[in-house]
Amino acid sequence: MSNIIDRLKRLLPDPETVRKSRWLRWIGPALHHPRLWRPTRRGIALGIALGVFFGLLVPLAQIPLSAGMAVLLRASVPTAIASTLVTNPVTFGPIYYAAYRIGVTLIGEDEARATKKPPIPRGEGAAAWLASAWDRITTVGKPLLLGLAIMASTLGLLAYLIVTLLWRLKISLSWRRRRRKPAPPREDTEQKD
Repeated sequence: MSNIIDRLKRLLPDPETVRKSRWLRWIGPALHHPRLWRPTRRGIALGIALGVFFGLLVPLAQIPLSAGMAVLLRASVPTAIASTLVTNPVTFGPIYYAAYRIGVTLIGEDEARATKKPPIPRGEGAAAWLASAWDRITTVGKPLLLGLAIMASTLGLLAYLIVTLLWRLKISLSWRRRRRKPAPPREDTEQKD
């Protein structure tokens, strides 16, 4: 178990670096609480769940929001910050497309209407172009927001459960190994005459 925790500590941001971050200064002295930096089952599981939730739901300011909630809920701040990277330039497109598809399916909008792009008017000026762009955004927006909310909630909860179960499984296996080990032979302290 200590081997996993040591590897995790190497991957996570340093407490001093996080405390000095200009984006997290608003949290202030609350970041100094030792429970936020100790690797506990609940703290790490909740930190990962918060990071996944905010990483999926919020496209901007994911790190400050997840760190702030980690402080409020006494979760592990480093794991909350690191797990926001679930969305990155490689995963952003597939995640948002999947969220959009989930939203379209649940809203029940006609797929042709939801994906139909209104033509961009030519020669009518910037106001007409902006209005057309806004129509496209609002057409995609509702299904996308619904899909993101569902994915963020579901995957955040799933991350919490998986981390908790894996942690308990690891502890259970280590206890079984300890029980199976034969006890070392005891030496008699009395000397025979």
